[in-house]
Amino acid sequence: SGDTFSIPSGVTLSNSGTATGFGKVLQVVQTHKTDTSSTTSTSFTDVSGFSANITPASTSNKILVLVTIGGMGENAVSQAFFRLDRNGSVVGVGDAVGNRKQISGASIYISNNNSMASTAFNYLDSPSTTSSLTYKIQFSANAGTVFVNRSHTDSDATTTSRGTSSITLMEIAG
Repeated sequence: SGDTFSIPSGVTLSNSGTATGFGKVLQVVQTHKTDTSSTTSTSFTDVSGFSANITPASTSNKILVLVTIGGMGENAVSQAFFRLDRNGSVVGVGDAVGNRKQISGASIYISNNNSMASTAFNYLDSPSTTSSLTYKIQFSANAGTVFVNRSHTDSDATTTSRGTSSITLMEIAG
């Protein structure tokens, strides 16, 4: 309730069995994307197959969202921008300033056709609901094509790679 308690030096605290498990992980859900996606859109669009669903047990619980994305923008042309969406609302992005894109984590740009980079971010969400939540990743380009889990050329060679991306959701007791 926001009260502050002073505990004298030398006092030992013990749980009488009535304390709740604040901070405990109650459930974990993960989506591991192994296929590829691409877009040429300069507006944000959903990355296909890259969402995860969770239903909190209490309105006071929080959802810790952990995301790792592999991909790239088209060689010397495009940056790949990513953001987090929860049930149609963008969450966990940078401040709105001028024409700058509000993204989660960092954009990806590589100048080598055969390389991929990755960005990772986490966000502690307080959705205040017990309804089902869908967290998904959206992406856009500033020009050209951007890719998830593959390089630009995607040639069949030992110098070219394919990767994975993941969303992990953890319900944290509040």
